[in-house]
Amino acid sequence: MELSDELLCLFSAEVTEDSDRYVVEVPRREVETGAVDDGRVYRVALIERDDAGGDPASTDGPQPPVEPGEIRYVEVEDLGKQGDGIARVERGYVIIVPDTEVGDRVKIEIAEVKSNFAVGEVIDDAV
Repeated sequence: MELSDELLCLFSAEVTEDSDRYVVEVPRREVETGAVDDGRVYRVALIERDDAGGDPASTDGPQPPVEPGEIRYVEVEDLGKQGDGIARVERGYVIIVPDTEVGDRVKIEIAEVKSNFAVGEVIDDAV
């Protein structure tokens, strides 16, 4: 299956019934890392789970599009809740870039990689 580069986050969740509606809960980490913002409206796509693959928690999702030590040129698009710069790369994957402002174009080295975000350190701010 091909995923759009506009994809902000990807996670598995159950659809649950709540009175007269159904709910898909967004994991707290997606909001805390800046992938999505509380109160904003997003388009949501639902993809049926492949039962032949077994437990969805044990299946590997898409791998992060960056690796530790990788050098990237990014543009800071937003600021996170702690004031750190937020850049997005392939599939909307978030890179947190401390000590930057919206609109900064910087050369970074990926210092830490998690499944849904990475941290990059500025190595050249004159890009």
